[in-house]
Amino acid sequence: MDRPAYRRVLLKLSGEALMGKETFGIDPEVVETIADEIREVVGMGVQLGVVIGGGNIFRGVSASARGMDRTSADYMGMLATVINSLALQSALERLNVVTRVQTAITMNQVAEPFIQRRAIRHLEKGRVVIFAAGTGNPYFTTDTAATLRAVEIKADVILKATKVDGVYDRDPVRDADAVKFEKISYTDILTKNLKVMDATAISLCRDNDLPLVVFNLQRRGDIKRVICGEAVGTAVGG
Repeated sequence: MDRPAYRRVLLKLSGEALMGKETFGIDPEVVETIADEIREVVGMGVQLGVVIGGGNIFRGVSASARGMDRTSADYMGMLATVINSLALQSALERLNVVTRVQTAITMNQVAEPFIQRRAIRHLEKGRVVIFAAGTGNPYFTTDTAATLRAVEIKADVILKATKVDGVYDRDPVRDADAVKFEKISYTDILTKNLKVMDATAISLCRDNDLPLVVFNLQRRGDIKRVICGEAVGTAVGG
């Protein structure tokens, strides 16, 4: 029987991961696959929080670069993460996984407001908690939001699911000679300016001794393998 190496986990998903082979929006089959993998790990007794980006619907940074007010653009991006969170919640509940969405922006008709103690209580009861709307503040990414929520719920690790299988010294999509790191420190990520997470998120992880694992979401079963302690992707810490 598989035994989890972590008791409480924060899973960070990119919004683009929900697109599948589409160029925009949400691919229901991809969401269902992710939900099924989450169901498996929750069934192992793992307490799971989730943060999803909104890049498949709207990117605040890109919009602001084209002249839109950055604050307005970032709030639009936060709303995109709520749409993704509700889509994942629906998929999970179809699999009988009890789920709560908590938002950093108050929208009572849609989801609960984020309250740290309530979030922890949901996790202790075996519910998946999806944290939406980033930090509720412009100029902060969903990577920073994921790190902040991980610290607040006292997670054992952050799992960052991406389109590549770890951290490389260069973009592996553009450069076939890029070298993958099996392990790397937060300080090295900052000094080498590696685009794993933004500097605020990386610094927050380092300051709170919070481990991070970067792995490929597109490989079926990797979420479970990482949680069971297998050497998947790149381990970041120290």
